[in-house]
Amino acid sequence: MSKIHKTAIVDPAAEIAENVSIGPFSIIEADVKIGRGTQIASNVVVANGARIGEDCRIFNGAVLATEPQDLKFEDEKTFLEIGDRTTVREFATLNRGTTHSYTTRIGSDCLIMTYCHVAHDCQIGNHVILANSVNLAGHVIIDDFVGIGGLTPVHQFTRIGAHSFIGGGYRISKDVPPFILAMGEPLTFGGLNRIGLQRRGFTPEILGALKKAYRILYRQNNTVSEAIEKIEAEFYSLPDLMYLAEFLRKAERGIIR
Repeated sequence: MSKIHKTAIVDPAAEIAENVSIGPFSIIEADVKIGRGTQIASNVVVANGARIGEDCRIFNGAVLATEPQDLKFEDEKTFLEIGDRTTVREFATLNRGTTHSYTTRIGSDCLIMTYCHVAHDCQIGNHVILANSVNLAGHVIIDDFVGIGGLTPVHQFTRIGAHSFIGGGYRISKDVPPFILAMGEPLTFGGLNRIGLQRRGFTPEILGALKKAYRILYRQNNTVSEAIEKIEAEFYSLPDLMYLAEFLRKAERGIIR
């Protein structure tokens, strides 16, 4: 049985699963679906188009699925989807999509910290951590297991590769390849995210291959196209290296230095 505080305003058309809790003065609009076991704290707004998974935690003052901040938006039916076991901390703002993709997505097991902003049409994978006051412009893509330090703005249409970690307080204006540390102003390659990769079970063989691939990309005066060819030729049997090559091929904004 769900527990809804008497001061909360919940539209009868909202779909609330079992064991959901909704705190004081929160507002749940009509076209909303909330999965089993999710906890909504006080003064939260969950607007039309929100689809929240199971066992999520939404903290005080968060605002979910409000209209995108896009002047071209004309009240089309769009969505914000959040996976299971994701936490959204205080005063974070998550907008729904536009007709570009119709959906802003945040995966499962993510942590969106205080004062973060996730703009329209962003696509965030699983196990992503956005520290305090990270601000994503529209259409940002973040792959799985990414961490971004606090106070970091991310340019629109930027992509960040899986298992990368970006230090706090830097601007992300170009694509960040997977498996690496990034730091500095302008943002630059800082080596493999070795500790994070080891914690996730990457073998010494894969770590060695990644180190060699990034030497090809950043240390041998190859163009990006030349680096892709060499990485594919040498590491064709390793899926993680093929993911790296494909990421580089699709980096329309260019990659960090």
